[in-house]
Amino acid sequence: MQHVLRISRKIDYGLRAMIYLASIPQDSVVPFREIARQMDVPEDFLAKILKTLVDMGLVKSTRGPHGGYALARSPLDISFLDVIEAVEGPVALNVCLDGEDACGHSTSCTMVSVWRQGQERMLDVYRQSKLAELAFKPADDGQIGLVQLQLSPAARPI
Repeated sequence: MQHVLRISRKIDYGLRAMIYLASIPQDSVVPFREIARQMDVPEDFLAKILKTLVDMGLVKSTRGPHGGYALARSPLDISFLDVIEAVEGPVALNVCLDGEDACGHSTSCTMVSVWRQGQERMLDVYRQSKLAELAFKPADDGQIGLVQLQLSPAARPI
């Protein structure tokens, strides 16, 4: 079932985590607690989101004392839309576009073409926005993230 698009906390937190993972060296893993701290996301909620992202093939996890999370694919290949749909499922701008014909007026409705055009434009923006473009660039001192903390202690080579 598709959902009317709203930028939920789940989407926001999932995107924050993915942008952070896109910002670390590709041969590193980061503990979920570090992602939560850096991106100001509640740990319990992030753990569930990361599990979903692993299940959807966007993130890989490594167990053990030096374990953590990393992107499963290149940040050039992961779009905003990939993340949104991984955590919330397919999106629709309006219920009349969810494929279920939720509205009995769709055959005579004059708005449906506007909703459809708006949805396609919105989805195109999300499809074209890649994690690589949104990744944090390390500061001159090597710090990264919203709170600009050191990356090196938490990110570990795989």
